[in-house]
Amino acid sequence: MQRKNNLQVMKLSDGDFVRKLENCITFGYPLLLENVMEELDPTLEPLLARAVFKSAGSLQIRLGDSVIEYNDKFRFYITTKMRNPHYAPEISVKISLLNFMITPEGLEDQLLGMAVKNERPDLEEEKTQLVVQGAENQRQLKDIEDRIIQVTY
Repeated sequence: MQRKNNLQVMKLSDGDFVRKLENCITFGYPLLLENVMEELDPTLEPLLARAVFKSAGSLQIRLGDSVIEYNDKFRFYITTKMRNPHYAPEISVKISLLNFMITPEGLEDQLLGMAVKNERPDLEEEKTQLVVQGAENQRQLKDIEDRIIQVTY
């Protein structure tokens, strides 16, 4: 599908990962990031958040310390070998996850989610906010538990 568009394939462990990533974004090449685990490199955060802005008449994105030109033909794909990856809620709301090991029930849940997103975007937005709030509550609970343990010892 993307081979004719000069698909670039790389891993997070590649030595020139950031340079290749910047080139793909600038020149609009599709990028396939292979063998990703549940933790993603913080460099990818602006891409996942689609933090593109317009400056001097062109689209740009900030990656790390540098600001580079963003080509709207750029596509970003991530694959994993994990059977059932569980990403943090902050990441899950920014990506579309396709599990090729899906069950009929899982497919039904995904289709229902897409239908709700199209029919009632307000409910989808509320769900997204609740997921992020749930993650924040979990973090606060862990912090409080850690403080209780510190105080008791």
